[in-house]
Amino acid sequence: MLFSSLRREQREAVGLLQIGTFLEYFDLMLYVHMAVLLNDLFFPKTDPHTASLIAAFAFCSTWILRPFGALLFGWIGDNIGRKTTVIITTMMMAVSCLIMANLPTYSQIGISAAWIVTICRILQGLSSMGERIGAEIYITEITKPPMQYPLVALIPVFSASGAVFALMIASLVSSTGFNWRLAFWMGAGIALVGSVARTRLRETSEFVDMKRRMKKAIEDSSRDGLGKAVDLLKSTNPMFREKVDKKTSLSFMVMQIPWAVWFFFVYVYCSEILKNRFGLTAGQIIYHNFWVSLFQLLNVSVACYLSYRMNPLKILKFKFFALSALILFVPYLLSKNISPTDLFCLQAVFIFFGYDLVPASPIFYNNIPIFKRFTYSTFTYAIARALAYIVTSFSFVYATDSFSYYGLWVIMIPISIMYIFGLKHFEKLDHETRHDNPETALHRQTA
Repeated sequence: MLFSSLRREQREAVGLLQIGTFLEYFDLMLYVHMAVLLNDLFFPKTDPHTASLIAAFAFCSTWILRPFGALLFGWIGDNIGRKTTVIITTMMMAVSCLIMANLPTYSQIGISAAWIVTICRILQGLSSMGERIGAEIYITEITKPPMQYPLVALIPVFSASGAVFALMIASLVSSTGFNWRLAFWMGAGIALVGSVARTRLRETSEFVDMKRRMKKAIEDSSRDGLGKAVDLLKSTNPMFREKVDKKTSLSFMVMQIPWAVWFFFVYVYCSEILKNRFGLTAGQIIYHNFWVSLFQLLNVSVACYLSYRMNPLKILKFKFFALSALILFVPYLLSKNISPTDLFCLQAVFIFFGYDLVPASPIFYNNIPIFKRFTYSTFTYAIARALAYIVTSFSFVYATDSFSYYGLWVIMIPISIMYIFGLKHFEKLDHETRHDNPETALHRQTA
């Protein structure tokens, strides 16, 4: 029903972006979910505490330089175009996968293996930075509500599908002896195919229209000289004068922090519990997390379906209250004599109700001026995720050492409070937009 109402070029663009996101996140998450196996190959063997720190470092390496990637791809996306960005990022992912597929292990070349794999993970983090945000902004700019919400939400659905497929391949590697290098060769190949396929995309009409208006404004003012023309544009043209509201930018950033915490807790922290407390092997942990990932896919799929029928911000609020009630009991539950099955249920609830931006992303993007949209969206996303992953991965280790499982509250409670304040801000903006006069509402959607 959604696709039947789209024009041919819209259907083609949505399809290419969704498939490309699937392939990109398969490549990105392949190492994340195989870390319990691959960290032993590329990093030196140590005691359990040091191993936890190394695992945290390997995990953070993917996200730590994302803010720089956000500035780079944000500039490209806002000045050259959205299409160029998604092509470059897919190609970067292919190159990093090729390198890891052929990289010698720590036993063969020593610490160089650890440094090279870390650099590859950084490249993948930079690549994914422009990928998902770029795809979501692209679809936001070529569609309108209410159809816009589920179509944009399909991007995280396909990214979650890529993660599930990565876990399935990781499970095959650990349970059947399937060569893990072949998985990375596969990832590199499909990333190359995705890069070529995306050359068929057209630039978004909203971005092209703004570029045309800017060019026309410069031409109309050029009779006063180029310098005076630029000064005149900056002082009179709303495209240059409009700024991003600081409270909106901060709210957008803090709302992106919680998902990083839930992701780390579910897939990394709980994996350490499965390994150290229950003695599960790497293969068993990967298989366990594969089933958990299906609940992550179910989470975004349900949100995508509901977004066509109800306000996306109401969906976020429901998920917030559902998970917040559980957070208060997490330390108590983990301190009890639970089984791997009990832990699985806890992981499934966290990953299903974990609050993030899906399916309300278009509401956030539409409150950022178009010529600043890509840069601000990617940069706030990168800063939020980098800070969250760095602080979470190391603080979970030290906070739980000091306060047992109650140390989890040190991170979980503050980020929940920040999230609800950010959500309240966007609810206010959405309410104002719905009650504005048509001209103001239209301006907010296109500015």
